Amino acid sequence: MLKEYHLSKPFITNQEKRAVTEVLNSGQLSLGSKYKKFEKMFSKKIGTKYACCVSSGTAGLHLAMIATGIKQGDEVITTPFSFIASANCILYVGAKPVFCDIDPLTYNIDPKEIEDKITKKTKAILVVHIFGQSSDMTPIMKLAKRYKLKVIEDACESIDATYKGKKVGTFGELGVFAFYPNKQMTTGEGGMIVTNNKKIYQLCCSLRNQGRAESMDWLDHKYLGYNYRIDEMSAAIGIAQLKKLNFLIKQRRTIANYYSHFLKKYSKDIQVPFIHKHNTHTWFVYVIKLLNTKINRDKLILQLKKQGIHTKAYLPSIHLFEFYQKKYNYKKGIFPISENTSRYSLALPFYIGLSKSDVKFIINKLIKAIKYA
Repeated sequence: MLKEYHLSKPFITNQEKRAVTEVLNSGQLSLGSKYKKFEKMFSKKIGTKYACCVSSGTAGLHLAMIATGIKQGDEVITTPFSFIASANCILYVGAKPVFCDIDPLTYNIDPKEIEDKITKKTKAILVVHIFGQSSDMTPIMKLAKRYKLKVIEDACESIDATYKGKKVGTFGELGVFAFYPNKQMTTGEGGMIVTNNKKIYQLCCSLRNQGRAESMDWLDHKYLGYNYRIDEMSAAIGIAQLKKLNFLIKQRRTIANYYSHFLKKYSKDIQVPFIHKHNTHTWFVYVIKLLNTKINRDKLILQLKKQGIHTKAYLPSIHLFEFYQKKYNYKKGIFPISENTSRYSLALPFYIGLSKSDVKFIINKLIKAIKYA
């Protein structure tokens, strides 16, 4: 029987199952004690004064735009090489995402590209810490200070990653994390906003709960808000996962090291993930880049799938999505590094449970399939 290697899997144990059962038995499925405990644990782990649970990372990014005052007609500088939510959240508030090309090694936004994009309409830099490692924050923070720009961190893929010893999510006005099942830790669906600013924290807490302030009655509302609450079952899973986060990241680092070890001899054809000297990497995904441009990546993906190995093109460049092209007249070629990375990058199976022999098997099949792709 063909063994299936999925792209990702959550690591769920009896601890998470017991935590959910406890909530179900309590009858308090929303707005109970679990989400508050999760917030306190998370803020302590990341090192911020405040943490605000939300229903997803996307919801967190949306509230981040509102809480930092981004509005109609503003511009926010960000990266085109990301999951689409990081740019869409700017559109949600009527602002314009202004893209910069990326570093060819880390795939994070290239700080050298930012300054030329700053105009009188620029209000913020939305930094995306891609795939599990930080962007180059020192030059970014210097630019933000010089031009009086706010810094919003999309750390959805990089929980507990550090830059020069400081954790992502703690550099700017606020940071946003996500707990989708493929992330380093999961709550099923869910996200977290972290900040040291009490006003931002209080506003986010209100906006996630239909605009109701903490002191208000249930049907009284201060702001135009949203139903971005996290449920108690998800928060309970988050508590269990957060307790073992160090273990989860350690396991992912081990698997990443297996991949890099077995791919070392194929450096002419494959670029393995690069870790910047200032960073610690927490491994959301393991993405390689095909250096041989003659390889048909789509054919390669199909060949591997027939052998039970699931891979994926990772990630498309946002500016080339049809509705972005129509709205802003983006064309191919304007962000060449992002586009090239999008064209030749490939995410390999990556989840806790993969053994060294599994990784070796996957790489052997990958190399053989490349010869015929």
